[in-house]
Amino acid sequence: MKNNPTFKRIALMGRHQPNHIEDTLRAIDGFLTAQQYPIVYDTETAQRLSYPLKQVPLEELHAHCDLLVVVGGDGSLLQAAKIAVAQSLPVLGVNRGRLGFLTDVYPHELAIIAEVLEGDYQEEQRFLLSAEIFHESQHITTVEALNEIVLSPGNIAHMIEFEIRVGDQFVCDLRADGLIVATPTGSTAYALSGGGPILHPALNAVVLVPMFPHTLSNRPLVIDAQSHVEIQITANNEAVPFVSGDGQKRIPIALGDTFRIQKKSDTLRLIHPRSYQYFQTLRSKLGWQNKH
Repeated sequence: MKNNPTFKRIALMGRHQPNHIEDTLRAIDGFLTAQQYPIVYDTETAQRLSYPLKQVPLEELHAHCDLLVVVGGDGSLLQAAKIAVAQSLPVLGVNRGRLGFLTDVYPHELAIIAEVLEGDYQEEQRFLLSAEIFHESQHITTVEALNEIVLSPGNIAHMIEFEIRVGDQFVCDLRADGLIVATPTGSTAYALSGGGPILHPALNAVVLVPMFPHTLSNRPLVIDAQSHVEIQITANNEAVPFVSGDGQKRIPIALGDTFRIQKKSDTLRLIHPRSYQYFQTLRSKLGWQNKH
């Protein structure tokens, strides 16, 4: 270990199991251990590996590490993000997934990880969304997301009728398959597939993307992230729709219920290598023309 590294204690996490994720974890562990960095694992990741490891409960990671290194795809990082935000841990993503807009270090780039630990990196603050669900004015539960909050139908595709308000202003009644409310981070995920715009991560904005709206003039709408968005499910629906955050657990929402979306005050500290360039990532991941 070099003198006075920026990050002195490392936690390794692999939330999903794509091919060779265990091999990547072992390679990073061996590389950092050889440089005398203390390594810990969250309990779930440690239990999937076959050799002795120092493991700690998820809720205690902050007491044992300065940096959380997540191995997997963007889905892995999304799951780890809520843990990291709650414990004010910076996160570095190692890409073992497919596109990987958030995980921009590759397994063969162990030297880059070492450079990050020694202080040669960029840090971004990415905000999250919180959706509070209300039934007859009583708060039921809260859903959080780094990418997007989604209103979707049940197991059978059908139109949902709902009202949208932004702040104290009525926007519209909408009949659609659902609605995606995405952060700039999530604008290159599900919202992009739904025809939404790409928002630069430095923007303090969110985008509302209708999913297959019945009226073709209902287009994606970009608003200030400080705005409060309220969605009310009308009584004219035939089935109960669902609300989810980042594609995780779906929460049923009854007819007449509302959910209110707002920006969380806590942010994700996302670590990039010094060489990271946002537009280079877009060119690479989206297959844009590149003459350089």
